[in-house]
Amino acid sequence: MTRLGFLHLPVPLGRKTGGVKLMRVLLDIIRQSLATLWAHKLRSFLTMFGIAWGVGSLLLLVGLGEGFRSGQTRQLATLGQDIMFVFPGRIPAVEGSLQSGQTYHFTYSDYLAIRNEAHTLRAVSAVLNREDIRAVSDYGSTNGQVFGVATEYNQIRNVPLQTGRWFNGEDNSERRRVAIVGWELLKNVFPGRPAVGSSILLNDIRFDVIGVLAKVGQDGNNGTNARIFIPIDTMRGLFRLKDQNSEDAVSFINYRPLNKADHLRSREEVHNIIARRHGFDPKLEDAFEDWDTVENSQKVSKIFDAMDWFLGVVGLVTLALGAIGIVNIMLVSVAERTREIGLRKALGATHRNILTQFFVEGAFLTALSGGIGLAITTAFVTLLAMLPPMEGFDPPRIVPMSAAIAITSLAIAGITAGLFPARQAALLPPVEALRQE
Repeated sequence: MTRLGFLHLPVPLGRKTGGVKLMRVLLDIIRQSLATLWAHKLRSFLTMFGIAWGVGSLLLLVGLGEGFRSGQTRQLATLGQDIMFVFPGRIPAVEGSLQSGQTYHFTYSDYLAIRNEAHTLRAVSAVLNREDIRAVSDYGSTNGQVFGVATEYNQIRNVPLQTGRWFNGEDNSERRRVAIVGWELLKNVFPGRPAVGSSILLNDIRFDVIGVLAKVGQDGNNGTNARIFIPIDTMRGLFRLKDQNSEDAVSFINYRPLNKADHLRSREEVHNIIARRHGFDPKLEDAFEDWDTVENSQKVSKIFDAMDWFLGVVGLVTLALGAIGIVNIMLVSVAERTREIGLRKALGATHRNILTQFFVEGAFLTALSGGIGLAITTAFVTLLAMLPPMEGFDPPRIVPMSAAIAITSLAIAGITAGLFPARQAALLPPVEALRQE
């Protein structure tokens, strides 16, 4: 804008037409602000670039952290909700104990005792696992893992059904020969054909297929996809563990705590029941091998909290550098226009008129630049979402709170940097302001 633009001065407000004239004043100030920004294109561009860069950098860095976090959370969720595993370990040498230094196996009776006595569990299931059972159908054959599980297993692990049904109590108590087939095995034993209602031979023993699992995991490489599930009592009667003579032995126990926050208490309760039944101290570290996904998810969450803080700090530093650039540009801009401010005052402009114009300029620059930065970042994030998915990583996403913080902080920096020197210049007598170089 040329200095002649300041000659468009507001008319003093009257009582009857104050609202209309106030609107004219605001429109005049906005028009003058836009004209000034257009007259100083390079300066306005540099200011807008600093704001857009700061907003975009912060949003992208925080979005990357959130993508990593959600990807890891999703990957853990493919196992199930709040799953805890306990495997038998080795009982250390203890004087007077016949089992000292020996490995041991959990038993089906251990599972029943945990199910009946534990008070902090939502669900529990024993698992009997064999990997040497041949599966044969009318269309093909394969070797896969066969899991004998309790009916509560689907309340612990992620076993989504694509078709058919899950086991019920009668399937287990009557030792029915029914099976649920994993998604991956369909390619070999039922290629392109319906599996539910068909039969399958497991080591030459006929089983009716009552369900098919949907694909588990983003790339289908989850072990559940290559498993066949049968009722655990059926498994115990037909396919007991090879290195055990007793049909009571099981491979491991899965359980889910009643309350996620009390998972350590649940683990202690399970250890105490098993140790009491096998006659050893539950505090022996080598007697159990645990996999606690609740604890793992908490550790992962802490790691990503730290990553979020790091990326947030990097983004804030970038934001601060952008703010410094904005402040410098605004200070120079106001300093160069001190004589113009003096001319406006000499022609009758009020202190409020001058500050309002600089406020409008700063607010307009911030809003437009922040919007541009947000739009570019959103477009970039959308392009990243079109790339092939990566295991354990989700595309970055825009966090609304980060956008609000970025734009607000830059707006405060830009508007303050413009208003403070403008106020100082407006307080000068018009003659003094006209002398400024």
